[in-house]
Amino acid sequence: MIEKILSNLEWLGHDCFRLRAAGKVLYFDPFQLTGDPAPADLILVSHEHFDHCSPDDIAKISKQSTIIITEPRAAAKLTGNVKTVQPGQTLTLEGFTVQAVRAYNTNKKFHPQANSWLGFIVTVEGVRIYHAGDTDYIPEMAGYAADIALLPVSGTYVMTADEAAQAALAINPRVAIPMHFGSIVGADADARHFAAKLAGKIKVNILPKK
Repeated sequence: MIEKILSNLEWLGHDCFRLRAAGKVLYFDPFQLTGDPAPADLILVSHEHFDHCSPDDIAKISKQSTIIITEPRAAAKLTGNVKTVQPGQTLTLEGFTVQAVRAYNTNKKFHPQANSWLGFIVTVEGVRIYHAGDTDYIPEMAGYAADIALLPVSGTYVMTADEAAQAALAINPRVAIPMHFGSIVGADADARHFAAKLAGKIKVNILPKK
């Protein structure tokens, strides 16, 4: 089943992914969407920063039935059917089980732990997908069971590629996918370095930008 999920998971740049599963369309952190993107059934927004909570992009993919799950600061910027969660909460919607988990910086001040900003572990069709949000390598990751891990690799605002490789080893997914590069900060070289650090340990898929 993981192969089916991977074949229907698209990286749209930065931290934005689109997943088609269970007959539905889910987006993580929609940002700088181009063309005529497919309408969303479920949108997960990790935190309020403009490159993760983009009301204009969310409007492009929203329909009357779209459900948005996010934290309170981001929710204040959005309209529609918005549900707020805190780390540790779990919701089941549209065939997806969405567990909110912690995302924060340990050695920088951009994403304070006190803000209770989010990563997500989404279970669909028996597969667990972890979207880390904007985070450093944090101790909680050792308890985040996931088949697929979407991890930031750029450094500056989030963990570096080396730190992301440590995070991947702690989580031990079947597949790790780098994100948070090639847009605002970070380069393709960060993704390649991440893959090289995990060679022979964890399979890494560097997705082409759609």
